[in-house]
Amino acid sequence: MKGQVTIPKDVRDALGLKPGEPVEFDWNDAGEAVIRRPVRDRAAEIEAYKTRVREVSRRFAHLREGRPTDEIMRDIRGDDPFPP
Repeated sequence: MKGQVTIPKDVRDALGLKPGEPVEFDWNDAGEAVIRRPVRDRAAEIEAYKTRVREVSRRFAHLREGRPTDEIMRDIRGDDPFPP
């Protein structure tokens, strides 16, 4: 679940957090709340980015065909916006 919380500036400064930066909350054995930065899986983030780039590349592959813009726009719109 995601949400927003307000963390006082002195606490953010002590933890080295920036406004808007994600944090995780947990409980320690004494029942106290613990605030920490989430552990980032850089490899997973990079793979997700590569996947997104491939998806976008496939989606717009028709733009790399060297076709005239008017022809591409006709295909997209299904009509000729500038009749002869």
